[in-house]
Amino acid sequence: MDPAPGVLSGVANALAALMLLLEFGMLRQALIRDQVRLYATQSALISVLAVVIAADRGLPDLYALAVLSAALKVVAVPYVLRRLLPGSVMAREESSGVAGSYTLSPASAVLASIAAAAFGFFCLGSLHLGNTGGLAIAGAMIFVAFGLMIIRRDVASQAIGFFSLENAISLTALVVAAGLPLILETAFLFDLLVAVVVFGMLIRAHHAKARSLSTADLTRLRG
Repeated sequence: MDPAPGVLSGVANALAALMLLLEFGMLRQALIRDQVRLYATQSALISVLAVVIAADRGLPDLYALAVLSAALKVVAVPYVLRRLLPGSVMAREESSGVAGSYTLSPASAVLASIAAAAFGFFCLGSLHLGNTGGLAIAGAMIFVAFGLMIIRRDVASQAIGFFSLENAISLTALVVAAGLPLILETAFLFDLLVAVVVFGMLIRAHHAKARSLSTADLTRLRG
């Protein structure tokens, strides 16, 4: 693995820390439309980091990756999410608090996520690969994204949690092995496209069946 240059460490760590804060914001934010905005902002930071690394290390492939990532994750995915989510149902559930519901209390959810982030931070930070600080923060992001999918009880938040998990994986790839061939790096974007299609089908099917975004009723299903 190519080590991250020293001049990149500060910028990469600052951008990674901002992405982690946005991840916590998605976990804490009750309104789905605001979660989508935070996801788009987090994705924009990934593209900025790719441009910074491309300029510093002379990797022109990363410019193409930054453009593709911005077009897909900053523009296309948020647009598709807004179109998929039924406006009337979103307004009703957000006003009643259903869309922002948790399997834990909000305070417990935040504390559990902080504990998970600390676990991921120290586990990946101990690997000493590339930019250790950026890698450690990416590890924290991965665990908080998993927490978002588990703790929130609406299918839209769970989809956003999965998409932000892909951002954490992209961050890991950039700080550890930015010199990977473009075809391998764009494979992450292809996986995201597949995930958008799958979650789009799930959101439509769930809403058609339950007339709601909440997954709370699924706990009453029996085999």
